[in-house]
Amino acid sequence: MKLKDTRNDFPILDRLNRGKPIAYLDNAASSQKPNCVIDALSDYYRRFNSNVHRGIYELAEEAESLYTNARKCIADSLSVKQNEIIFVRGATEGLNLIANTLGRSVLKQGDIVILTEMEHHANIVPWQMICEQIGATIKVVPVLPDGSLDLEKLFDYLSIEKVRVLSLCATSNTLGTVNPIKEITKEAHKHGTYVVVDGAQSMPHEKIDLSECGCDFFVFSGHKVFGPMGIGVVFGKASVLDDLPPYQGGGDMIDQVSFEGTTFAPSPQRFEAGTPNVAGAIGLGRAIHYLDQLDMNEVHMHEQNLLKVAQEQLHQIDGFKEYGTTVDKAAVISFTIDSVHPHDLASILDAEGIAIRTGHHCCQPLMKTLGVEATARASFAFYNTTEEAERFANAVKKSVSILS
Repeated sequence: MKLKDTRNDFPILDRLNRGKPIAYLDNAASSQKPNCVIDALSDYYRRFNSNVHRGIYELAEEAESLYTNARKCIADSLSVKQNEIIFVRGATEGLNLIANTLGRSVLKQGDIVILTEMEHHANIVPWQMICEQIGATIKVVPVLPDGSLDLEKLFDYLSIEKVRVLSLCATSNTLGTVNPIKEITKEAHKHGTYVVVDGAQSMPHEKIDLSECGCDFFVFSGHKVFGPMGIGVVFGKASVLDDLPPYQGGGDMIDQVSFEGTTFAPSPQRFEAGTPNVAGAIGLGRAIHYLDQLDMNEVHMHEQNLLKVAQEQLHQIDGFKEYGTTVDKAAVISFTIDSVHPHDLASILDAEGIAIRTGHHCCQPLMKTLGVEATARASFAFYNTTEEAERFANAVKKSVSILS
């Protein structure tokens, strides 16, 4: 599939925002959906709507087949086994699942979990909750001035005897920093530490091969990777999942139930209690298949060019400061401008048809480290254009002249 033709696949990009052509630059929060995903959802509800794992009639069998094929598509794309793919509501639920199952299994009083300053709240709060319950503690790896992770400090922490879990993002949603996950995982495993990776921001921008990465867990959300909302994935190594307790109890995650006791199904069924989001899983499978048709090296080069176009113009503005300046970071630019509040800036950009995000981006500890309460953030996807990057930068300049 040619990258230049993909924009036509996203119908929402043809609409107006405040009467002007929309430039959607909030992709780190949620991506737009191609026609094939929209059609897959509609087709399921029109032709195949049925529960799975239950019926023996034709409709149920067809729904089961679509659901199973979606799991296979995602597993194949990530180079893992089907029974290592668990469907959840999103990365947030995935991280809660891991914290509650792995945490209950391996953490004891006095043990240590390592996090980093650049984590999303979804990769902080679940670990705080489980550590409070068990009596474990958290050590936090600092972020260096350029937005990169302090690897020296991280490796020092990994040498501590009671470190059991390291949980970190592959790519920062605020800084765009791309962490060397393969290298970090290799070092962590030398010390017997489990590695959990929040891949929500990396999945839309690079080809992920989990057989190469080596991490024990990897999570991502459908809505950030051009798929539906309300669906996501937890990958867990089969050898680890087999030893974990269930996350939730209910129908379909059991082997046998009696009032004397219950036995549980193997993974992934053990972790998918109740009626799943069948349509969401099918839509996510279609989104992953769509991404697999793209040349991700071409995607990377295109997004990096958009980032460069925006950066070159924005850095000409007096009082402009970019947060996260590492080499080859993701196509995210998070910034402040002296005497201009990010919310005011976003309001004026909105009037120009340009959608960006402002606030703490669910990274309040990181904001504290950066010494700001909020930033403005533009985040690019492969369907964005050079013209949109230029419009954005020019609109920021215009906003500054109005607000200063």
